[in-house]
Amino acid sequence: MRKCKTQVIYYSDELNDEFAGDSISTKVIDGNWTYVYKSSWKKFTRFFWYRIIAFPLAWLYTKIHFHHKVVGREVFRKIGKTGFFMYGNHTQNICDALIPTMISAPKNVFVIVHPNNVSMPVLGKITPSLGAIPLPGDRESTKNFMDAIDYRVKEGRCITIYPEAHIWPYYTKIRPFTSTSFRYPVQYDVPVVCFTNTYQKRRFSKVPKIVTYIDGPFYCDKTLSSKEQREALRNQCYSAMTERAKNSNVELIRYVKKENISEREEND
Repeated sequence: MRKCKTQVIYYSDELNDEFAGDSISTKVIDGNWTYVYKSSWKKFTRFFWYRIIAFPLAWLYTKIHFHHKVVGREVFRKIGKTGFFMYGNHTQNICDALIPTMISAPKNVFVIVHPNNVSMPVLGKITPSLGAIPLPGDRESTKNFMDAIDYRVKEGRCITIYPEAHIWPYYTKIRPFTSTSFRYPVQYDVPVVCFTNTYQKRRFSKVPKIVTYIDGPFYCDKTLSSKEQREALRNQCYSAMTERAKNSNVELIRYVKKENISEREEND
């Protein structure tokens, strides 16, 4: 891996540490939150923000700033018109909201997000039109959330999930993640796709190129129990993503576990 001048971040817990670097007053998603709008006006605002504004800007930003490239887009042709779930590694604040749309176009994409994404003063009012589905905060909103997932799957949409849950900017490996979020494709018996964003050197820029690899589709094995199906899908995605992550050859930020520092100090 090419060694640039790197920032070092020390972490304690791969599953729960967050390094997004934002400070947002998070709103609680309760039963009053509307997940699915069916009016003609809301459908128009979705089309306007998603196709007319967001998609061209996302394409320009990812292409110009990161020279974004996609490998394996033919995976989506195997899926056809059915809805499906897509899982990826979580390593960018802005790009992680844009890349799912870039790689699966023209399929409409929705992204399950932390409530922070709909809590921002201005953008928070737009992100739902861009496909953000915030995690629920109580029992009533959980029902509405699941109804929204059901509705989008039946529409034949792509629903994106970042199973690592927390953003680690420019991280070049795959963090451990649980099988919890894989209950959705098991419940609806729909395909799973995974994508891995890797960071690769550019000849005349310190900003790395993002190359996204797509793998799948993976399908539920109905000979297994629901729990075993979740685990099997998780393992297939984790294995594919871990292998693809080896294509990163630029390290802008090095992540060091704190207990490893303590062990070295004791040995010294």
